Amino acid sequence: MSSALRRLLAIAVVLSLLAVGGYALFAPSASGRKPDLVWGTRGVVDGKFNRPRAAVIDHAGRLFVVDFTARIQGFDLNGKHLGHTWTTPDFRNGRPSGLGVGRDGNLLVADSHYHCVRVYSADGDLLKTLGGKPGTKPGEWGYVSDIVQDADGFYYVAEFGQNDRVTKLDADGNFVACWGENGQAPGQFNRLRALAFGPDDLLYAADACNHRIQAFTKTGEFVRAFGSPGSGPGELSYPYDLAFGPKGDLYVVERGNHRVQKFTREGVSLGTWGGPGNAPGKLADPWAVIVDAAGRVHVIDTENHRVQRVDF
Repeated sequence: MSSALRRLLAIAVVLSLLAVGGYALFAPSASGRKPDLVWGTRGVVDGKFNRPRAAVIDHAGRLFVVDFTARIQGFDLNGKHLGHTWTTPDFRNGRPSGLGVGRDGNLLVADSHYHCVRVYSADGDLLKTLGGKPGTKPGEWGYVSDIVQDADGFYYVAEFGQNDRVTKLDADGNFVACWGENGQAPGQFNRLRALAFGPDDLLYAADACNHRIQAFTKTGEFVRAFGSPGSGPGELSYPYDLAFGPKGDLYVVERGNHRVQKFTREGVSLGTWGGPGNAPGKLADPWAVIVDAAGRVHVIDTENHRVQRVDF
């Protein structure tokens, strides 16, 4: 056998291994890459955090973070506090755990323990409240974990616990449809943590305790799922948030693996970043991830009370 033929056979073997199960078994790791910015320390004054748990970047490029004290703070993308700090009306039952941005640029706050979504201006003015009635019937909510809005104005609200489902509302907050229930089958959820729209106009859901990502049409038809329990490439451990970058790649933050994993929309792993610890480039129970217009990944490093930024 010629050396050229041997090289071709070797390449074919590698490509076949990469294709097994639709995952990149030898996906490149970015875990050794240093963050270009680390900011935030523990505290309760402006610019500091107590277990930050959700974040979003609005249309003006401002980064908003909510923490365990129910404070919502606004920053620029380099961590400079912009003077925006407010809390939800009541947080004795618990704190918000999801943030989104509406098509008009307003901030959407999943007020988890109060069964509602609050819509704020960037200055913290409460503009309206969606929902608020606890229960299991259509239009009633349990623990609200996240919310997104599409270009047509429809809202999509994630719940878990009492209800494991997605609820769709029109632009005025009226009930349209809901789908999902507790379970492990396609279209079922076990701790639905977060939602994000992909460039393919599908709704992607972080199904945390099923250790997978699911994708749906806007009317709730199941399209695909990927991920399985574990710490290898393509495997997930408690995916808590997800976000798409400007090139269409999907970033998933894994609370259990203390890392961020990068995927194609079809679920092929493109690498991981992070690992347990408190040094720069290491994470402790991260809850959220967002990607800015330049493709930089901002990771909410919850138990380290900080934000880390990396490009990978």
